[in-house]
Amino acid sequence: MRIERNGDQVRCLDYNSENCIGCGICVDICPTNSLKLGPVLPIARGLLKMDYVSVNEDTCALCGLCASACAFKAMKCSINGEDMAKMEVYPKWSHETAVNDDACVYCRKCETVCPRDAITVTRTLPKRADLVIGEIEINEDECINCGVCEEMCPAEAIKIKETGKNSYSISVDEDKCVYCLVCKRACPENAIKAACRLCSYGEYELDPEKYSVTGKLILDEEDCIKCGWCEDICPKEAVTVIKPFEGEISTGNTECKGDSCHACQDVCPCNAITVVDGKAQVNPDHCILCGVCTNVCPQQNIVIKRNNMNLGNVRSKSWDKILSNLTE
Repeated sequence: MRIERNGDQVRCLDYNSENCIGCGICVDICPTNSLKLGPVLPIARGLLKMDYVSVNEDTCALCGLCASACAFKAMKCSINGEDMAKMEVYPKWSHETAVNDDACVYCRKCETVCPRDAITVTRTLPKRADLVIGEIEINEDECINCGVCEEMCPAEAIKIKETGKNSYSISVDEDKCVYCLVCKRACPENAIKAACRLCSYGEYELDPEKYSVTGKLILDEEDCIKCGWCEDICPKEAVTVIKPFEGEISTGNTECKGDSCHACQDVCPCNAITVVDGKAQVNPDHCILCGVCTNVCPQQNIVIKRNNMNLGNVRSKSWDKILSNLTE
């Protein structure tokens, strides 16, 4: 969705529904009440095909306050084609996800747990033949083509093919063979000779470039919501996350209808809420205090207290006053 207005300046407001999580922060702070939050739960569950936020084009002043407060880049405002977020006088978010490429080993754990599919890891593995060195030879005169070696090979490196009546051929794919000697030990005719240099002669030096795992971690800044799952699971401490908000979240004293509801769990963009034994449990390590869960809880049983937002360079007193309403 785009709203554009021409005058002394060309101002545009772009709303990216794919980045929106339905937190309603932009709605809460809009000075002209031009934004409206839709039914978050049905939209999140896929029951309604509509955007979380709608904008009244007639009353929107295109001031950019909603874009400044949106930590998830769902709202963007531009003046004469220039993104306001890149202007020197515009507020700046300091939340981030930083990756130390030198420490990353491309294990893909972060890619697996990311709730927004914002991480892609590509890697190139070394060739097996460069890591395991050995020899294997099959004496086809002694081989009876029983197929034991083919069935036993853990690497599926041995293949027996019928080439004619009572005629067979046997082959070994040395790119797959790990010289484990299983085929040699299983052969009933001792028709296989094999040796593993690593086993027979102990450790041997390899060219480091041949056994290193190389790759690249690609982080989509547009989709990343700084939930911290990647930082938490990284075994090499290669990821550092600064969340947009600081504070705490708690469940109140009202009876939770978790068994029949699951609303908070369904809408949480961070996978930080789970319903256990009929009660909602929040993992504060992965919660970003966005507030979408409070929007849908029918019991109003979830309380969020933000004591700080990592948004600086707010030069307008009126904007600073409005933004301060998001924290206590």
